[in-house]
Amino acid sequence: MKNNYKRLKMVVYVFVAILLAIWAFSATAQAAPIKKYSPQQEIEISGTVKDENGLPIEGATIAIEGLNRGTITDMDGNFTLFAPSNAVLVISYLGYTTQKIPIDNEKEIHIILEEDVDALGEVKINAGYYNTTERERTGSISRVKGEEIELQPVVSPLQALQGRMAGVEIAARGDLPGQASRIRIRGTNSLRTEGNFPLYIIDGVPINSTPIESRSIAGSGTNGFDPLNTLNLSNIESIEVLKDADATAIYGSRGANGVILITTKSGIQKDFRLEAAVYTGASRLPNKMELLNTEEYLQIRRQAFENDGVEPTQFNAYDLVLWDQNRFTDWQDFFYGGTAPVTDINLNASGGNATTSFRLGGAYHNQGSIYPGDYNYNKLTTSLNLNHLTNDERFGINLSVNYGIDNNILAGSTNVSSPPFSLPPNAPQVFNPDGSLHWEEWAAAGQNNPMAGFFNRSETQINNLISSVGLNYRIADGLNLKLNGGYTNLESKELVKIPTRSFNPAWNFEDNSQHLNISRKSWIIEPQIHFNKSLWDGELSAILGTTFQQNEDENLELMGSGYISESQIGNLNAAETITSPLHIKTQYNYNAIFGRLAYNWDSKYFINLTGRRDGSSRFGPGKQFANFGAVGAAWIFSEEAFIKNELPFLSFGKLRGSYGTTGNDQIGDYGYLEAYDVTPGPGGLYPTQLYNPDYSWEINKKLEAGIETSFFNDRISLGSSWYQNRSSNQLVGFPLPAMTGFRSVQANLPATVENSGWEIELSSLIFNSRDFRWRTSMNLSIPKNRLVSYPDLESSTYANRYRIGEPLNISLLYRYAGLDPNTGFYTVEDVNEDGRIDSNDRVDIKDLSRQYFGGINNSISFKNLSLQFLWQFVKQEGTLLNMDVGRIGNKRHEALAALNPNSRYQMPSQSIQALIGYINVLNTSFFHSDASFIRLKTLSLTYDIPKTLLAQVGVKKGSLSLHGQNLLTITDYPGVDPELPIGGTSFGGLRTFTGGIKLNF
Repeated sequence: MKNNYKRLKMVVYVFVAILLAIWAFSATAQAAPIKKYSPQQEIEISGTVKDENGLPIEGATIAIEGLNRGTITDMDGNFTLFAPSNAVLVISYLGYTTQKIPIDNEKEIHIILEEDVDALGEVKINAGYYNTTERERTGSISRVKGEEIELQPVVSPLQALQGRMAGVEIAARGDLPGQASRIRIRGTNSLRTEGNFPLYIIDGVPINSTPIESRSIAGSGTNGFDPLNTLNLSNIESIEVLKDADATAIYGSRGANGVILITTKSGIQKDFRLEAAVYTGASRLPNKMELLNTEEYLQIRRQAFENDGVEPTQFNAYDLVLWDQNRFTDWQDFFYGGTAPVTDINLNASGGNATTSFRLGGAYHNQGSIYPGDYNYNKLTTSLNLNHLTNDERFGINLSVNYGIDNNILAGSTNVSSPPFSLPPNAPQVFNPDGSLHWEEWAAAGQNNPMAGFFNRSETQINNLISSVGLNYRIADGLNLKLNGGYTNLESKELVKIPTRSFNPAWNFEDNSQHLNISRKSWIIEPQIHFNKSLWDGELSAILGTTFQQNEDENLELMGSGYISESQIGNLNAAETITSPLHIKTQYNYNAIFGRLAYNWDSKYFINLTGRRDGSSRFGPGKQFANFGAVGAAWIFSEEAFIKNELPFLSFGKLRGSYGTTGNDQIGDYGYLEAYDVTPGPGGLYPTQLYNPDYSWEINKKLEAGIETSFFNDRISLGSSWYQNRSSNQLVGFPLPAMTGFRSVQANLPATVENSGWEIELSSLIFNSRDFRWRTSMNLSIPKNRLVSYPDLESSTYANRYRIGEPLNISLLYRYAGLDPNTGFYTVEDVNEDGRIDSNDRVDIKDLSRQYFGGINNSISFKNLSLQFLWQFVKQEGTLLNMDVGRIGNKRHEALAALNPNSRYQMPSQSIQALIGYINVLNTSFFHSDASFIRLKTLSLTYDIPKTLLAQVGVKKGSLSLHGQNLLTITDYPGVDPELPIGGTSFGGLRTFTGGIKLNF
C-alpha cells in the first residue's frame, strides 16, 4: 500500500511540474490590448433589453467594452449603469446574438436581441469535475433542464426523466410513492442485479444509489425506497447523464454503469426575490384489466366440474356451494378504486450583490393512496446554496446543503397485488359494518380473508442530509486550486406494527413489531489543480486531483412480541420478547488519483485524455488498485472552408469518438475475508463466508462514435451515436455444492457481456414567429445486449439461465406442442425424447428486453400561453397470465373462449392434470404478448399572467398551470400497465391531474 502511495505522489509532482512549465512558457505570449477611453465625465445610461417577440429578457449582461464593469437586466429587462459618453456597450445573453452598441452620448437605449440557435451550443454542461459546452464536448452527455421536470407530480427526479433521454431506460417497479425505479444507462453490464446501479452525484457529492431496504410491501434489496426521494424537484437546476468512456472514465470504477449528475439551483447576484409555487390535484388508476363477471365466472366453474365428472362440494367448490351466486364485487375497484390527493408547496428566497449570492428554499409534498386504508406519503425538504467571491475575484466559496425528511405510511405486509385479479367475483365481504375484518364466511370455506394484515401499519421515516462545499483559489490567470468536500448522512427508521386484529382470531396470534434502522454516512475530500491557458492556436486545459472517500453503513433489525396491548406495539420496553435477527456494520474506503488533459485547436479539433487510478477496500491485498482511462476526440467539420462552400445549408457538423475503460467494485464489503458468526446460546462460532482474496475488478471497455449536425440556420438538428460496451471479469457469488456448507463464494467469472446500440436525437424548430413558436424533439434508443462469451457455460451452474450470443434478460422456455386431443389439456414437447419434461427441454429463447424506446417532446407557445407534452414509446414483449381456466379465482375475460370447442385454450378443468398442463405452458411462449405502447406521459399548459394585472397586487411575475401525467396509453397489451408487462397485473404510475400557481415577488 505504501509503495502505491509513493507512486501516486511522484505522478502528482511530475504532473504539476509540467503544468507550471506550460503556464510559464505560454505566459510570455502578448496579452490582448485593453481599449482606452479619453478622460471625460461619465453619464448615466438606462434602457431595456427584449427579444424579437417584445418580451423582456431577464439576466442579460450589459458590459462596457474594454472595462471590467457592467450590469445585468432585471425581471422586466431594465438596466441602469454609468459609462463614458463614447463607450461601447456589449449586450449578451445565452442563446442570442451578442450586440455591440456605441453610446454616442445617448442616455436611453432600447435593444432587441435576435435569437442565435447556434449559441445554444455554448450552454454549459456539467461533466463532473469540469464544465464543457454542447459544441465542444467530446463525450456522450444528455441533459435535462429543471424546468422540464419541476411541475411533474412525482417523488423521485428519476421518474421525471422517462422518455427524455436517449440511452437511459427508466421503468417503474411498482406504484407506491417513493418506490425505487429501475434505471439502466446503456444496458445491463453485470450478471449481478446489484452491480448495475449508476453513480449518483449531487452537487459534486456521490451518494449510495442502492435502494433503501424496507420490510413493508415496498419490497427490499433492489426494490426498496429511492435514495433520491428526499430531493425537491423544484430545486434542481439540471440533470446530466454521462454515458460513454470519455465522459465517465474520470470517475473510474464508479462510472462503469454511467453517472447521473444532479445540480441544484444557486442564488442570483441582484435584488432580493421571493418565489412561491403550489399545485394540487388527484391521481387514479389509469386502467383496469377486463375480468369475468359473476355469471361468466360461475358458468366456467360449473363447466369445469362437468368436464371432470366431479360433483361440486363445499370443500372443492365453496364458491359454487357456500357463497352467494348472485353477488358481484369489482375487486379491482375495491382495492384500486380510490382517489389519491397530491399537494406540493414551494417557497424560495434568493438575492445577493456583486460578490455574494444565496438561495434558501423549503418545500412540502403530500401524496395519498388509491388503496383502502389511511396511507400517505409526506416529504419536507429544505435547501441552502451560498456563493461568495472576493472583490479581487481570486478566492471563491460555494456551499450547498440539501436536507429532506420522508414519512411514508404504508400497509405493513399486506399483499394487495394479487387479490384484485384472483378473487372470485362472488366472494364475501372483507369488512364487517363496524370496520373489523370479516372472518366467518371465509373460515367456513377454509380460506383466509384476503385483507388479512390490513391493520398492520408500516411507518418509515427517512432523514437525508447532503452537503457540499467547494473552495477555489486563483493562483494566477489560468491556474486554480480547488478543494471539494462533502458529507452525507441518511437515517431510515421503519416500524411495522402487527396487531392481532389483523388476523383470524382462531390463530391465537400475538401482537408483534418489526424495527429496521438503516444508517448511511459518508464523507469525501477532493483537492484539485485546474489549469487553462491559450497555447499556440488553441486552448489547453488540465485537471489533476485526488479523492479520499469513506462510507459507513449500519443495518439493525429488531423484533418485539408479546405486547400487553395494541397501543404499546412498537415500544420495545413493553415487549415480552426482543430478538435481533440482523445487525451489520460495514466500512468502505476509497482512494484515487485522477487527471484530465484536453486541447482545443482552432475551435475545430478537440482531444480529451482522462485517467484514474482507483483503490478500493472491497478487494484483497494486491488487488485493491486498478487503472482506468479514456481518450475522446471531436472534429467540427462544419468550420472547414470547403464544407462551408459546398454545403451552405449545413449550420453545424461534428464527428466525435471515444474509447476507454471503467471498472466496477459494486460488491459487498469484506467479501474476500473468512467470516464467522456467533452461535445461539453460550460460546461458539460458525463459519458464514469462505476466504478468497484473489478476485479483482470488473472491467468495462467502452467504444463510441457519433455525429452531430444541424441544418438551415439550426432550424433542424440531428445527432446519432453508436456504442459498444463490453464488461468482463464478472464479479458474482460463484455457486457451490450444498455439501460444502456454503451457497456461494465471491469470485470472478470468465464471462463477457456486451451492450451495443444506436441512439438518435432529432430536434426541429417548426414555427418561429412573433406570436407563435413550436419546437419538437425526439430521441430513439435501439439497444442490444448479449452474452458474448462464457467458457464452459454448459457445465456451470448458470447453464439453465444464460445462452451464448443471447441477452441476459431471457426466458428459457419449453416448446408448446398444442392441446392433447385426448384430454384437451396443454402439452409441451419432449425435445430430447427421454420421456421427461425437464430443463433439457427448454430450447426456445424469449428476449424480454426492450427492443427500442424513446420519446417525442413538444413545446408550443402562443403569446402568453405555452403548451408542453411528451409522448413516450417502447417496443417490447410481456406475459399475460391468470388463465388457469376452471380453477377457483377470477380470470381474464378472454377465458370465455375456453368454452368453445375449437378454442386455443385448454378446456375448463380443476383437475391435477389440467394444473400440470397449465404450469408447463406458463414456461412456453404461449402466454407471451406484444407489450409495446405509446403513452402521453406529460402534458402541461401554462398561462403567464399579464404584468399589468400583477403590478396592482405587488407581484412582479406570475403564471397559472395545468398538468397531466400518464393521460393516455395506446397499446394492444390487455394487462393493467404495459410498463410492467410481467403477468399483466402490476402497474407503475397513476393518472394524475394537477393545477397550480407560481408567483414572484
